[in-house]
Amino acid sequence: MNFIKKIIQSRSKDDEIFFAEIQKVLGYKPNKLRHYKKAFTHSSLKKTASDGKPLNYERLEFLGDAILGAVIAHFLFKKLPMGTEGYLTQMRSKIVSREHLNEIGRDLDLIRFVISNVPKKNFGDNIHGNVFEALIGAIFLDKGYKYAVRFIYRVVIEPYVDIERLEGKITSYKSLLIEWSQKQKRKVKYDVYEDTGNDTSKHFSVKLYLDDDIISKGRATSKKKAEEIASKRAYYRLQSQIALQ
Repeated sequence: MNFIKKIIQSRSKDDEIFFAEIQKVLGYKPNKLRHYKKAFTHSSLKKTASDGKPLNYERLEFLGDAILGAVIAHFLFKKLPMGTEGYLTQMRSKIVSREHLNEIGRDLDLIRFVISNVPKKNFGDNIHGNVFEALIGAIFLDKGYKYAVRFIYRVVIEPYVDIERLEGKITSYKSLLIEWSQKQKRKVKYDVYEDTGNDTSKHFSVKLYLDDDIISKGRATSKKKAEEIASKRAYYRLQSQIALQ
């Protein structure tokens, strides 16, 4: 007991505040706070351990992504005994899509924990999903797989996973649009160009052509996201035609 008291007393005031806040998110007391602190350390700080290894959330993000995918796959395997491999893969992709993970990360307000040399207003949307995955990796290292499973069920599966709703959810408007155009023998073209404008960070703009006509535009911090934005706008413009295929 005295040993535990010494550990608690050795924490800085900032660590005590972080411990209390992260405990609310986790639903339990963390053992090794360093894993959770690392989960919110941005690479822009260029922090390294004594052995020279980088101290940021990127490797934890990789680990958390793998654990999340495994837990969701196991859940779907049990929940949908008649589901084919292709169907199960599609459903898993919808649950662990970047858009969905960003939504969960925002709901948990994980960005408040991030320490970085980059102003938070300059972060892209993916920071929310990235640190969420890193947090799962930290849970696994600190408490093991069972705790990671409990956390994923509590914050992902129970509040967000509705099979019927997910069956109708579109995960890629670009893929849907291209598939539709191929069936209709129509040509879709994306004209992407760099468009920094007045922003400090690099942006890309895209013009989406259907045959020879521009039907939508998109702008974002990556080519992929700009294309998806333009595709989503095109989808809603063409929705009545697409629904008739």
